[in-house]
Amino acid sequence: MQKYKISLRHITKSFPGVKALSDINFDVRKGTVHVIMGENGAGKSTMMKIINGVYHPDSGEIFIDGEQVSIKSPMQATEHGIAMIYQELHFVPEFTIEQYLFMGKEPQKIKGIVDWKKLHGDAVRILKEEGVDYDPRTKIKDITVSDLQILEIIKATTSGADIIIMDEPTSSISNQEVDRLFTKIHELKEKGITILYISHKLDEIFRIADDITIIRDGAVIETRPAREYDNDTIITKMVGRPLDNVYPEIHTSPGKEYFRVEGLSGDGFDNVSFHVKKGEIIGFAGLVGAGRTEVMRAVVGLDPIREGKLFKDGKEIQNKTVQGAKSNGIVMVSEDRRRYGIIGVRSIRENIILPNLKRASRAGILDHKKEKQITADYFKKLNIKAPGDSTLLQNLSGGNQQKVVLAKWLLTEPDVLILDEPTRGIDVGAKYEIYCLIREMLEEGTTIIMVSSELPELIGMCDRIYVMAEGRVTGEVSKQEMTQEVIMKLATGGQKDE
Repeated sequence: MQKYKISLRHITKSFPGVKALSDINFDVRKGTVHVIMGENGAGKSTMMKIINGVYHPDSGEIFIDGEQVSIKSPMQATEHGIAMIYQELHFVPEFTIEQYLFMGKEPQKIKGIVDWKKLHGDAVRILKEEGVDYDPRTKIKDITVSDLQILEIIKATTSGADIIIMDEPTSSISNQEVDRLFTKIHELKEKGITILYISHKLDEIFRIADDITIIRDGAVIETRPAREYDNDTIITKMVGRPLDNVYPEIHTSPGKEYFRVEGLSGDGFDNVSFHVKKGEIIGFAGLVGAGRTEVMRAVVGLDPIREGKLFKDGKEIQNKTVQGAKSNGIVMVSEDRRRYGIIGVRSIRENIILPNLKRASRAGILDHKKEKQITADYFKKLNIKAPGDSTLLQNLSGGNQQKVVLAKWLLTEPDVLILDEPTRGIDVGAKYEIYCLIREMLEEGTTIIMVSSELPELIGMCDRIYVMAEGRVTGEVSKQEMTQEVIMKLATGGQKDE
């Protein structure tokens, strides 16, 4: 066997009702960035969790530097120089940076007594060596997601890891923060550290990838040097078919003005006004912190409104609570599905029916037969990939979790649907399915507001785009004017060229 940094041989893994991995053979060269791509549910994360000891394979072997190893826990993975940075970062908000860096391996004066002076000094030294300008006594809750990712990398390297697994590390950070992360990845590569990198973002992988492995339906399709791929080839290999258009054609004729916001002010935004027509889709663009999500949270009653008015179909409405907004036909799919969109330890069916209990009840008592009938249509319509609707939501891929979130709010039959980052962290095939679903809703007369950090997505899907910067709307862009350059100019506080 050629000596690779890490190799998998004939790895298989099954969960109840699902074969997640089938005879996986996989090799990674030392000191390279190896990108793993595939649709949601293809098996990427399962494969990485086996390498990190979170899951145990049903059969197969793992080799590191040509030697067979047994990895039965993340602790054993650490002993073999493996660290994993998860898509959903876990942390203690009240910990300081220095506490976070040494969590579980604090220096001790005597057994059981932490040497805080040494811990602080070591933290200062490590942060300086890594070239990051942090006050080690800053609390984790006061730093950005990008900062936290860099700290995770520092934790991994200072603990001796020479294989670092990154699962969708750019799903929740800005373009500027992506540049910073990629600079760090290049530094790690120069030190001989091997990176396994899961991503769905075709526009970013070619900036860092040395090799690319494509997985589909739990099997490795192929591995090739990154230079031998282009976007179309990767998409075809991932989904098993060519996608002729990334965005479906939308043939709608928006009607009269249907929903209007006038002079809305609240926490993080000021004097925001916009309108949307019946059957129209408008977008909201802006950099991280521009205030887009804050506006939408206020519109649906999650956060208080300091000033301003809301009008639906010409009549002023009050959305002081989420229930009030729902009664007015306005609902929102949150950008953070794990915190605000799903209950992972409950089933698909329970998650879908939760906002719709009245529809599945008789005399105030939940009718389980009716519950199954109601959710079955959406399970099929959204092509949710799972053994059945009783599957726990936490066992689904990110794309299928997002479909469940959409299903539960579509079941309410909203007049105005707000989608905040609806395709974040999901693959190109699942994105296309969601775009087609959005098209169907528009054709049925639903009015849609889409917040997205992906400018091609907004340009490809929206009739008009409002751009925000520092809590204010800086401009409105028509379909004819839409370019990334125009939108970015407004997002950075500039003005459109007249």
